[in-house]
Amino acid sequence: MAATSSTVSNTENLMKYMKLDQRGSVLAEYIWIDGSNGVRTKTKTLSKPVKDYKELPEWNFDGSSTGQASSENSDVYIRPCAIFPDPFRGGDNILVMTETWDPDGSPNKFNYRHECERLMEAHAKHEPWFGLEQEYTILDADGWPYGWPKGGYPAPQGPYYCGVGTGKVFCRDIVEAHYKACLYAGLQISGINAEVMPSQWEFQIGPCEGIALGDHLWVARYLLYRVAEEFGAKITIEPKPIKGNWNGTGLHTNVSTAEMRKEKGMKAIEEACKKLGERHEEHILVYGEGNAERMTGEHETASIDKFSYGVADRGASIRIPRQCAQEGKGYLEDRRPASNACPYRITGIIMETIFGGMEGLDLGKAEK
Repeated sequence: MAATSSTVSNTENLMKYMKLDQRGSVLAEYIWIDGSNGVRTKTKTLSKPVKDYKELPEWNFDGSSTGQASSENSDVYIRPCAIFPDPFRGGDNILVMTETWDPDGSPNKFNYRHECERLMEAHAKHEPWFGLEQEYTILDADGWPYGWPKGGYPAPQGPYYCGVGTGKVFCRDIVEAHYKACLYAGLQISGINAEVMPSQWEFQIGPCEGIALGDHLWVARYLLYRVAEEFGAKITIEPKPIKGNWNGTGLHTNVSTAEMRKEKGMKAIEEACKKLGERHEEHILVYGEGNAERMTGEHETASIDKFSYGVADRGASIRIPRQCAQEGKGYLEDRRPASNACPYRITGIIMETIFGGMEGLDLGKAEK
């Protein structure tokens, strides 16, 4: 595909320079989450390869330009917390997932990873596994779903989910490129599929234990945005990008603990569902912005105002897969999170709700 775009991206010319010898230097792409739930990056030159994020230096950026600090006190520090091979630059070059910290040594207001990691460590004995299903929509340069008639709509939903063939799927090249980039980076990507609305896709990250899920999902989002650059396309993770009789986009969250995976683990699954229901409103507050437009009780969603759970019920807040019910153990799927939700906030509040919180922490808030 070649999107009509004013953006010039001449990959063929770029490759001449990408092959040049770096003379022992390594490029580290520092990634952080900004004040509007977006991804920002900057590149640091290192004198040698690194094998562990603890070898990397702390860095900083202008937080007043990312919605994370005032102009009078603009420095925000980024601390490395995970590294991955860089699929764009190859070689010893790396991607670096970071946390944001204020000059006084406290976590930045938008540093949700720090709190999540504390909860994961406190409840590590429960061996929490997570798998998130990231839905997204690919747009053209004008912000309309790719492949849709200009100013119009395609045929109704039905043939597009897991579809094959021209007119049923769009932008498979972007999706395949992203898949390979994730695999190269060592991300725990477990699959992809076309979704119900045309130009809507999904990739799955997991199972990952504890904090790793959030790291892998955020890096996967970064890779998706970068791959889309190459094709002149835009990515949106808005929960309801097209109004009307079209499916929204979610971030279905699969959760399994050691107790759920044991024989007769269904009891632990049902107990978790009841606890999640007791804090339904708190969860909704951190499950993404604009979610009310998606969670209407239609298009395979529950109503945002009501909590329910059931076996194989895609119209419930929590779905227990039929296979798990038959085997009496396994996992649950929280279908409430919107596609733009932060995975650290999702997994953090789930741990807090099921196993208890920590002094000084309360993840059930829209903002800190």
